Amino acid sequence: MERTTIDLWVGLFVVMGLGALLVLALKVGNLGGVNISESYAVTADFSNIGGLKVRAPVKSAGVVVGRVAEIKYDAENHEARVTLKLDRKYPFSKDTSASIMTSGLLGEQYIALESGGDSVVLKEGDKIKITQSAVVLENLIGQFLYNKAADSGEKK
Repeated sequence: MERTTIDLWVGLFVVMGLGALLVLALKVGNLGGVNISESYAVTADFSNIGGLKVRAPVKSAGVVVGRVAEIKYDAENHEARVTLKLDRKYPFSKDTSASIMTSGLLGEQYIALESGGDSVVLKEGDKIKITQSAVVLENLIGQFLYNKAADSGEKK
């Protein structure tokens, strides 16, 4: 009788541990706490999205105001078309700009929105026209090395 009680407690403890790991995995993968509030979709075209992923946060002034809903390749313009789901309680003007930023040096990428001064706000299906693509670390290093090589060639 005592053995089965201990086995029951160990089993319960293992199940609770697995549940905690599941919650942690959902939090890390941005899948936990799904926000079912009202939202509207807008699109933005970028020439390079770097490592941006679906469900990446959309932030304005550091506050999460939405999520990346979809990423497609536009074969006509040869650009990435990103669909953003923004919370309805955060209206943005028509001249809002979107930039792909990185949290820290090698952190996750997110989209930063900076609202303009237009009195007309974005609606469902509108397109953000002012965009800035992701800064790719490999391109920066290559450009730095190229400039250093060019500088050393001029000094001879």
